[in-house]
Amino acid sequence: MFRKLTDKIYVAPQITIADVGEAAAQGVTLVINNRPEDESADQTPGTEIEAAAKAAGLAYVAIPVTHAGFTEWQVTAMADALDAAEGKVLAYCRSGTRSTLLWALARASRGEHPAVLSEQAADAGYDLSPVAAMMDMVRGRAS
Repeated sequence: MFRKLTDKIYVAPQITIADVGEAAAQGVTLVINNRPEDESADQTPGTEIEAAAKAAGLAYVAIPVTHAGFTEWQVTAMADALDAAEGKVLAYCRSGTRSTLLWALARASRGEHPAVLSEQAADAGYDLSPVAAMMDMVRGRAS
């Protein structure tokens, strides 16, 4: 269920409370929720995931992303969360796509090359082409 982007970063579709325990068992130390609350009736509320994460000794950050796209604050918040993480990170949304796209933008904003990020995402089954121009733009600011 968890898709590996790098040795430290994993993404997933909507997780459950049980998945938090599995993430902890796999060495995850931070859960990032990229899903807005009430996006669908069947999603586990972020407050429940947060409580389960904290009970398992994991850090938790909510950086909700709607289908409207990405903002600068979201890219910065994701980059800061990834930079501060002391172990593996699990980011999730409805399908894992928004988490992957935001991860790529965050890493590009820290100077990582979009081609490398695209290859890592493709290996996990995700396509970064929707944010290719944005990765180039935010990477240019990092230089």
